[in-house]
Amino acid sequence: MNKKTLLKSPAFSRVVPFAAYMLFLLAYDLVEPLIPEGALRDNFTAVVYPVKILAVTALLVIYRKSYDELRPDRLKAAHILPALSIGAIVFVLWINMDWDFATLGTPDVYDPRILPGKAWYYAFIAVRLAGAALVVPVFEEIFWRSFVLRYIISQNFTAVRIGTFTWTSFVISSLLFGSEHNLWLAGITAGVFYNLLLYMTRSIPACVIAHGVTNLLLGVYVIMTESWQFW
Repeated sequence: MNKKTLLKSPAFSRVVPFAAYMLFLLAYDLVEPLIPEGALRDNFTAVVYPVKILAVTALLVIYRKSYDELRPDRLKAAHILPALSIGAIVFVLWINMDWDFATLGTPDVYDPRILPGKAWYYAFIAVRLAGAALVVPVFEEIFWRSFVLRYIISQNFTAVRIGTFTWTSFVISSLLFGSEHNLWLAGITAGVFYNLLLYMTRSIPACVIAHGVTNLLLGVYVIMTESWQFW
């Protein structure tokens, strides 16, 4: 496969937004300790997060025509209530599964109240909520539920029907989804519920809605309770 073909392949278009997001996280971990103590280091998260979300959004826009699984006709009215319910259930489980043994490492806790002025605080909160509820669910569901879940079944993943069940793909994708998160057990549980929703609806948009509801409720909870460790 030559470079031009690779860039246009269904796998590449579904992997690259997720990969870009993860590379930003890696770059953050490498660069942040090198920044001298001061305002920039204290607010490095507020600087990097909008750039990260804009970059991933740009990639989603560039490859939007290849995401046929996101077409409006893939979402039916009967999918909406299950999606909303699963999203809410995962949120409730998430905030109650932050046990020590179920936490991977020590999360970097950023409190945006240290930003200079309320305008900066509200701007960051708006971007953070929008990124978590609108952008992250799209690229993660395209990657995990559309690509990984099917790729485990067959490398020719586009030939695998959305929502096809196998125990191997179900278990492996749920475990991998959990490993992506600091709260690994909550992540695995979320992966299980989102997978079950996909099997029920055979709809990636339904999973995007559920994931978005979870992240939106979590964001509101974080802001209202100042539980920044969940962000």
